[in-house]
Amino acid sequence: MTSIPEALLWCLSAGTAAAVVLAALSIRARGQRAGLRTRLSAAEERNSATLHSNTELSARLRATEAEIRHLAGTRLPDLTLALAHPHVPVPGLKDARFAGTETDHALSAVLEQVSDAITKERSRVDAAAQSTLRGATTTIQALLYQLQTVLQEMQHRYDDPSVAQDLLNADFLNEQALRRIQATGVVCGAWPGLTREDSYLAELVVGATSRLRGYERVQVSNQLRDPVAVVARAVEPIAIVVTELLANALHHSHRELPVTITLQQGNRGASVIVDDYGVGMHDDEIKAAMELLSGDDSLLLTQLGDPPRSGFAAAGQLVRQYGFGVHVEPSPYGGVRAVVYIPGDPLLTVLDESTQPMSVMAPLPHRSGMPERSPSALPTGATTTPPPPAAASAAPAAPSAASHEAPAQPAEGELPRRRRRKPVSELDESAERTESIPPRSPEETGSRWAALQRGTESGRAAAQSEPPRSPEGNAQS
Repeated sequence: MTSIPEALLWCLSAGTAAAVVLAALSIRARGQRAGLRTRLSAAEERNSATLHSNTELSARLRATEAEIRHLAGTRLPDLTLALAHPHVPVPGLKDARFAGTETDHALSAVLEQVSDAITKERSRVDAAAQSTLRGATTTIQALLYQLQTVLQEMQHRYDDPSVAQDLLNADFLNEQALRRIQATGVVCGAWPGLTREDSYLAELVVGATSRLRGYERVQVSNQLRDPVAVVARAVEPIAIVVTELLANALHHSHRELPVTITLQQGNRGASVIVDDYGVGMHDDEIKAAMELLSGDDSLLLTQLGDPPRSGFAAAGQLVRQYGFGVHVEPSPYGGVRAVVYIPGDPLLTVLDESTQPMSVMAPLPHRSGMPERSPSALPTGATTTPPPPAAASAAPAAPSAASHEAPAQPAEGELPRRRRRKPVSELDESAERTESIPPRSPEETGSRWAALQRGTESGRAAAQSEPPRSPEGNAQS
């Protein structure tokens, strides 16, 4: 009887222990399930973040690839075009999100390196081309000068009028070729290629006019008060510049319209003013012309257009080298006004007309204010049309061209003769000049221009020290 309760007790104990173990196992299983769910949730979050990050990286990679394609396909070609034509814009980034980032800095560095490489290579190629052209133009220019000498000798050798006319035409064609070769050489850095003596400014202008087609349309008015001359080293450069400005005026105006040249003398120098009545220039054209005429920037041959226009570029090179100035602006007559300003120091001098008379082909000056001249012997102003090209082309080279001869039409049965071209009043003026002009020493002649400048400066100083005047010119009471 006693064994049955013990057995029951033992069974109850075993059941309780089993229940406890089962409860513990259940609790542990629930905890494991909760931890597993937590780990699964964290893993899902990490997977979601990784997927989002991968998506962003893929989008950024695609945007970077698109930006690189934009650089290679658009920005670099436009950059190369903008280096030759500054008005062409270079686009920026395609995606604004890259602004200021490392990608932006890297792409900008690529653009700068390509720009520097292209600029250096263009300069190197252009310098080689200029060197080649400079050598070729120098050789051709020397040959054309020799041909010019031969033609002029033939003009004096043959008296047949028809032969003389043919030689004049050949000489004029040679002058056209020489002018273009000379301008091209100057653009490429060559020396003008001709040495002259001190020449009267009026003779220089007439000589420059004779180098052009349509020279008969040019009207020269000499308003100089003194026998102003250009020093030897600047004669040919200034003649080239005046020629190119006249060529522009003649080309852009109707063949029946005149082109006027006015020679003016200022306080510190002299000016050659060219006015045409042509189509004029727009503001951007005037701006581009002034950039070329200033001679400040280095010039590439590719910037001269196709076909190249070397006139203003050559003038700009000479302006930079010799120190005179050129200005272009709209003319009050509707065309273009070009002004060549020649400073008195150091490019001008005053010549003695008694020892070095002015050529009869040059326009007579307006000198009504000079006491040593008789008013009856001097005009109040002179306007002239240039002579034929063969005769006028020698004016700058020989300032004392009073002995120039021209072929005359022979009478029937007589041989042709050469006679000097004289105005009707030349003999009277020469006699009056001999009687009215006292002899001057070379020292006095050479210092007249400097004395004129000193007198002007002292007059300005005196005017500044005087009391203010009323509009009528009388002192205020």
